[in-house]
Amino acid sequence: MATPNLFDNIVLFGDSITQGASGPGGLSQRLADAYTRKFDVLNRGFGGYNSEWGLTVFKQIFPTKAAQKQLPTVRLLTIWWGANDASIPGDVQHVDIEKYAENLHTTISFVTSPTSPYHSPSTRIILITPPPVNPKQRGTAPGHEPGSTWDTRNNAQTKAYAEAVKRVGNECDVPVVDAWALFWAYASENEENLTPLLSDGLHLTAEGYGMVYAELIRKLKETSPELLPEAVETLFPSWDKVDPNDIPPRKTS
Repeated sequence: MATPNLFDNIVLFGDSITQGASGPGGLSQRLADAYTRKFDVLNRGFGGYNSEWGLTVFKQIFPTKAAQKQLPTVRLLTIWWGANDASIPGDVQHVDIEKYAENLHTTISFVTSPTSPYHSPSTRIILITPPPVNPKQRGTAPGHEPGSTWDTRNNAQTKAYAEAVKRVGNECDVPVVDAWALFWAYASENEENLTPLLSDGLHLTAEGYGMVYAELIRKLKETSPELLPEAVETLFPSWDKVDPNDIPPRKTS
C-alpha cells in the first residue's frame, strides 16, 4: 500500500553547489517543476561539507531497509561532491583524491550493496563532477572582499577530481553528468569565460544549473528513460478527468 500523502522522491546529495540548487533556476527547482505531482524533490545539500563528512550524513538522511517499507521510494539519487574535496592540501575541507574516490564508492555501495542497511534496489544513481572554478571571480561577488580570490581552489586540482568521478562511475556502472567538461567547453578552456555560469567563481548561476539539468535529463534518457518527467504518471488525474462526486484515490506503483 502506498504511504498516505507522500510521493516517491528524488534526493540531491552533496555540498553547497547542491544546497544552492533550490534557488531560482537551480537544479532542484528545475527538477521540482518538471516532476510536479509526480515526485518530490528533496535537497540534501550541505554547504562546506566534503565527501568524507558526507558518509556520516548519508546514514542520517537516507532510509534504512526497515524504514523503506513505510516510506516512499527514493527513485533517483544524485551525488555531487568535489568542490570542497578538491581544495588544496592543508585546507580543512580537503580530501585526498584516492580517499575521495573511495568515499564515492562507499556512498554508492550504501545504496547498491544487498548487505548494506540502506540497500535500495529501486533507486537509480547519477554522479556529477565538480565544475571548473574561476578563482579571480570571487572578489566580484556580493559578500566577498573586492580583489579577493579563491586561493584554496584551482582548475588543475579540480579537474583531477572530476576525472576521479568519471573513473568511479565507470567502475560502478553509474552514469556521470560531467559538469567539468560542459563548463570547460562553454568557456573555451579559459576560466575567465566561466563568469556567466558561476556566481562567485565557485557556485553556480541559474545558467550553470540549467546546463547541468539539461545534461541530467539527457543521461536519464540514455540510462533510465522510465524516470524521464514525461514518462512518469501524475499520482492524481487531470482535473478534467475527475468526477466531482467521486474523487479518485492516488495511483499506486
